[in-house]
Amino acid sequence: MSEEAIHPSTISGRPISISCRDGIVLGGHLWRAETNTPAGSVIINPATGVLARYYHRYAQFLARHGFDVLTFDYRGIGQSRPQSLKGVGYRWREWGEQDFDAALQLMVGYRRGGPLMVVGHSIGGFLPGLAESAAMIERMLTVGAQYAWWGDYAPRRRLGLLVKWHVAMPAITAFCGYFPGRRLGWLEDLPRNVANEWSFRRRRFELNHPRNERKDALCRMAAVKAPILAIAVSDDELGTVPAVRRALTYYTGAQHGVVLLKPADFGREAIGHFALFHDSHASGFWADTLTWLREGRNPWPASVVKPSQ
Repeated sequence: MSEEAIHPSTISGRPISISCRDGIVLGGHLWRAETNTPAGSVIINPATGVLARYYHRYAQFLARHGFDVLTFDYRGIGQSRPQSLKGVGYRWREWGEQDFDAALQLMVGYRRGGPLMVVGHSIGGFLPGLAESAAMIERMLTVGAQYAWWGDYAPRRRLGLLVKWHVAMPAITAFCGYFPGRRLGWLEDLPRNVANEWSFRRRRFELNHPRNERKDALCRMAAVKAPILAIAVSDDELGTVPAVRRALTYYTGAQHGVVLLKPADFGREAIGHFALFHDSHASGFWADTLTWLREGRNPWPASVVKPSQ
């Protein structure tokens, strides 16, 4: 393990405000590489119900390796949360149409060189395609990226997850006026409509849009031309290979491939849906991602999932 992988960097994120077209202001952090010629600009999109600060150490790692990085919380989460979520009408789709689009536009303004890229975790790897400015993205790395259709959950856990997220969550949300995830130990609190979009997601994502908006949503997804390296993890019960593939079918204008990683690849017994962004993976997975972000080259060629698999 290298010294720089062991010792934390002194690079810190500068708090920044991100203004959306509809007037909502998001909280985020900008991490600047200590060079005048950065390798590129990276926006990190969180998973649903996960605070941006969970990705701060990865952002710091990328900045230490020459990237400018933006982290941010979606509306209703963390630094972008209003005082009360009761009655707040924020929607999941707005995280892409409004929040990510604003983050992308802001990063364009701060861009100093190199490609404009996205690292998207879970829903964070799907939301970019909903942004009007998504065609500006030049490279994407996604981890467990899917939009939570229950039929794609891992078979061994499907029934339990169906009950948890698609029966219990909407019932609790209806009672409370928002989803009190933090109190339950089920991720962060979620705005009512975000929780319900997750709970009632249909097999085809666009069917949750009003009929007159579906074509536009599909066209925005198709406008993304950036190559996408999509990572699935063998013990991820949410971001399964079928789920990741289903999400990728919407990026019809982009070249993409799926890589299936296993805990044993990193000397672990388990990884699941979240652990790859833990700093214990700095000298392994994190270091591997630099190859894709710098060169656009897959660092795991032996783990590519063939179309027939």
